Amino acid sequence: MTRPRATVKLVRCAVYTRKSTEEGLEQEFNSLDAQRDAGEAYVRSQSGEGWVALPDRYDDGGFTGGNTDRPGLRRLMADLEAGRIDCVVVYKVDRLSRSLLDFAQLMQRFEQKGVSFVSVTQQFNTASSMGRLVLNVLLSFAQFEREIVGERTRDKIAATRRKGKWSGGRPVLGYDREPGGRRLVIHPDEAERVRDIFGLYLRHGSLLPVVRELGRRGWVTKRWADATGRVTGGKPFTRTSLYQLLTNVLYAGRVRHKADVYPGEHPALVDPATFDRVQDRFRQNGAQGAGPGSPDRYGALLKGLLRCGPCGAAMPPTCTTKGTRTYRYYACVAGHKKGAATCPTKPVPAGPVEAFVVDRVRAAGRDPELLRQVLDQAKRQREGRAAELAAEETGLAADLTGWRRHLALESARFRPGDDNADVVRRLAELHEKVRLADDRVKRLREQQRAVKAAAVSEADAAALAGFDPVWAALAPAERARVITLLVERVVFDGVAGKVAVTFRPTGLTALAAELAQRQQEQVA
Repeated sequence: MTRPRATVKLVRCAVYTRKSTEEGLEQEFNSLDAQRDAGEAYVRSQSGEGWVALPDRYDDGGFTGGNTDRPGLRRLMADLEAGRIDCVVVYKVDRLSRSLLDFAQLMQRFEQKGVSFVSVTQQFNTASSMGRLVLNVLLSFAQFEREIVGERTRDKIAATRRKGKWSGGRPVLGYDREPGGRRLVIHPDEAERVRDIFGLYLRHGSLLPVVRELGRRGWVTKRWADATGRVTGGKPFTRTSLYQLLTNVLYAGRVRHKADVYPGEHPALVDPATFDRVQDRFRQNGAQGAGPGSPDRYGALLKGLLRCGPCGAAMPPTCTTKGTRTYRYYACVAGHKKGAATCPTKPVPAGPVEAFVVDRVRAAGRDPELLRQVLDQAKRQREGRAAELAAEETGLAADLTGWRRHLALESARFRPGDDNADVVRRLAELHEKVRLADDRVKRLREQQRAVKAAAVSEADAAALAGFDPVWAALAPAERARVITLLVERVVFDGVAGKVAVTFRPTGLTALAAELAQRQQEQVA
């Protein structure tokens, strides 16, 4: 006997559809339309129970099911939170998600709002315990399938490297991609330059003279245009880029996979014996640089803190010895890499600039106005850092959305049994980008929490008043540690002869705790 219509509760059903790739979405009737038709037909079959399909479309075309960063899903969840949905209907369970963790979180939100979930083709309903069990089993297999594809991709990359094949990406100076992009071919003009660069290094024995000579000749790094037309490279050599060139095993006809090196199928540009002699020279230079003559033993207070005002480069410590006397300096790294003509800042004697920074730190505890400036500076710095971190996270979120969409597109091109070398290379690049970006997002969120917790109180800043008499009793190593704790950056303007000190907000709090502990120990 049919129940009276008035006693049937209205069930508002939202039909959610998803397709991993954008292929075919331009058609008049595409996969999303087919999924929606199936969902609406199922809802109509339950009309006797009061089920009604909502007119709003929740479609995600070209989005992976491996995460929840999808516009259609976001609108669905917003309407669900607003209480406008009683049941979510999908064609198959993996249309909603292919991640067990994401799906569990979605189901938890569904249950909190009293919303049921239905898969049309798999005949279950989360309103029952058996339906929830079947759902978790199916979803586990969906996630297993995704992980198997990832493992196959990584195994394919490893096998490709072991066979000596090039891993793809942007070619290096001296090589170009062959038509089709599967192998490296020699660029004759660039190849001669690469050989000359190896010869220059063996002749001079260090990087800086070679950098200067390359700059005099006007030689630059590899210039390359990608598939989108964006041009990269073509910049003057620095010590870093020159070192990367001279240590790249590709030039010796080899390929690298993690820590292993294999013979490559591409032709070598440099004789392997020449390449190995260059690596031996690097090892010899490194061993010499780590010996007793290293300037680090002179305890530079501003090591890692001092930067050049005109060019923004770091100013690491250095020293010279005349007779029995040693003279300490800080020198701009840009001038050190590319020659003194590239930056107007000359090397500055270490003593005066270190004394100025120490005086500023000690005076902050005695001068109320300077103390107030330190507080204001710390506040502006914290707010600026928080905004910077938030902006970077927003940019990474947009990048991740694009990369995951491309991952779905590339995965759809994978055909078992075919030559999928191009697809594998592209998938490897995208997976690495996503992994690095995900890690960076996690670190950004940790940093945002740390910045929020690093608010400096007047009591913390006032702790500098107790720092002045303590300074004289500190050992040299302790003085360097305290300066690094308190000072975030020192900028030296070699043209104007000015020095600017930026305090580290978290350092003030840490110093306050140290001084308080010291006072307690003295009292005890």
